[in-house]
This record gives sequence, structure tokens and C-alpha cells, in this order.
Amino acid sequence: MNLYEVVREPIITEKVTDLMGQKQSKYAFKVAKGANKHQIKAAVEKAFKVTVVSVNVVTVPSKPRGFGRLRGHRPAWKKAIVTLKPGDKIEVFEGV
Repeated sequence: MNLYEVVREPIITEKVTDLMGQKQSKYAFKVAKGANKHQIKAAVEKAFKVTVVSVNVVTVPSKPRGFGRLRGHRPAWKKAIVTLKPGDKIEVFEGV
């Protein structure tokens, strides 16, 4: 898998914003389903030019959804929480 295909998009929620602001230097990303921790670490380091200390991965399960008589489900996806070296920041998240 190409390193630029691993990280899909940043996750910006209230909980993630608290993790960024409490001197923890943690950022969350939606990542490809087949990506492992080593690939995620390499992709974040290369894309944002920071030093990654640790990577935690969570697979978010699919959820059933319905609209009237139509039934379906949201697809499962993978979330990565990346901890950076103290002092490193990702500028994309700043000011959001």
C-alpha cells in the first residue's frame, strides 16, 4: 500500500481537540482498513514531517441505519490516534 493512501482524512471532534490541547500531542485520522501501525506511523511522519511516538488503532464497527422501509448500514472504518513527540505539532489542525 502506498504511504499516501494510508491516511484518508483528519478527525476533528471535541474529544480529539481536547487531546491536542492538553499537552498530549495526540491527533486522530481516518485510515485505510488494511493499514497497520507501522504503515500509519511512516505515512504521518512523511506527510507532516513530525516524529511519531506511538500509534493506537481502533476499528469502528458498522452501524445499522434505516430510512422508512429501507434498511442498510454504515460501513466499518478504521481510526488511528497518533501521539507525537513533545513539541511537535501538525499545522493543519491548529486554529480549527
